[in-house]
Amino acid sequence: MCYTARVRSSGLVLALVASVAASAWCRESAAAQPAQRPNVLFIFTDDQRKDTIHALGNPHIRTPNLDRLARSGLVFRNAYCMGGYSAAVCLPSREMALSGRAWFHVRNLPSHAPNFPHSMNQAGYVTYHHGKRGNTPIKIQAEFQHNAYLDDDADRTSGYPMRTVADRAIAFLRQYQAQVAAGREKRPFFMYLAPANPHDPRVAAPQYLNMYDPAQIPLPPNFLPLHPFNNGELTIRDERLAPWPRPEANIRSQIRDYYAVITAMDEQIGRILDCLRQIGQYDRTIIIFSSDQGIALGSHGLMGKQNLYEHSMNAPLIMCGPGIPQGRSTDAFVYLFDIYPTVCELVGAAVPRDIEGRSFVPIIRGETQQFRDAVFLAYRDVQRAVRQGRWKLIRYPQVNRTQLFDLQTDPHESTDLSADPAQAERIGQLMELMETQQRLFGDTQPLTMTDVQPARVDLEFFKKAASEKPMPRKPGKKPAR
Repeated sequence: MCYTARVRSSGLVLALVASVAASAWCRESAAAQPAQRPNVLFIFTDDQRKDTIHALGNPHIRTPNLDRLARSGLVFRNAYCMGGYSAAVCLPSREMALSGRAWFHVRNLPSHAPNFPHSMNQAGYVTYHHGKRGNTPIKIQAEFQHNAYLDDDADRTSGYPMRTVADRAIAFLRQYQAQVAAGREKRPFFMYLAPANPHDPRVAAPQYLNMYDPAQIPLPPNFLPLHPFNNGELTIRDERLAPWPRPEANIRSQIRDYYAVITAMDEQIGRILDCLRQIGQYDRTIIIFSSDQGIALGSHGLMGKQNLYEHSMNAPLIMCGPGIPQGRSTDAFVYLFDIYPTVCELVGAAVPRDIEGRSFVPIIRGETQQFRDAVFLAYRDVQRAVRQGRWKLIRYPQVNRTQLFDLQTDPHESTDLSADPAQAERIGQLMELMETQQRLFGDTQPLTMTDVQPARVDLEFFKKAASEKPMPRKPGKKPAR
């Protein structure tokens, strides 16, 4: 059965993804009855660092529901947003995730190009999306049978982030189950929920804020007052959300707000999971949790996601449910745009041929521990990076600057080894690998420029930048305590 009609729901966007029945989840063909397949719930947050989940090693944050998902499923420790062509990295990240394409090819996709909701429609799923309106691929999301958007600013400043998304999702799920019980619905659902948080302004109600004392929150291990050189985006909007040099108290306070918002969101995720249990669909649902990318918040003297450090591009990714191993983690390299073809293979849907995403089902099955040999990252025309094994090279073409990190001994990228003569051969090899990855993905950016910008920055540089442009968008008003 194939459902292609598009239904406009009056208020919401719900995204639902389907998977294969536990007994034959990897062999089922696209022609199989949809009722035999698991549902899929894909939650995709906004600007959430990988290290903001208690169960994944952060003892300072409270995320009991995400912790349960992590412990009952498969954790991907090296899932990456590739980067983006825009300072609003959220947009290319979401375009990539929903199209299965690298950011070099997502801006002018033809109307007939494959996309996630279309593939799930064709596979016989009820598709539902509800989420943020800004910096998101509106045309692709129009393919969802039920499609609705948030008032992003109102949702971010309500004090109860993600509550609207959860309320509508729960209402939809209860209605869905009633139709199943009445015999009027036999299709599984694919639900894609894309809340606007924890993107700034980060506003949480007092019960969440009071869980955290800024004075007790540690600074990031790689905190710096200033970034040590010009990375090409040191004065972009996000970087203006804290003064230069970065005051430690300000960073602790911002992290407190960030953690409080994430804890509030975790509560709403728990409500959705409880609803799945109550309607008898939890054990039939593959659950995917991820985020479009991370953010700096004081790491390396930065505030935003306009950089290629691990804290910004290494995103959280957890999968659990039918056919997914429990209590495991993997260090395999995957991109967020690999999720789309992976779900297609899991549910027996046709995997589009002309996409760059690759199904990582072999990792899920335990057939391999490696997937991609390397990860290539790119941000506008100012930064490129490649990671292979323990080594990561970041190149800044506009200033002809290179950084080399050994992530095995230095996971926070605090010690740049590029000036070590003993690493010259390694740097040359990684530069060649970067050029190979550029050709693979169609990136034409030169890695060495003749007309270079000054690399050196000092406090006067930031003072001048701060005086030339006003601080954009003020944070929303916080609820009364």
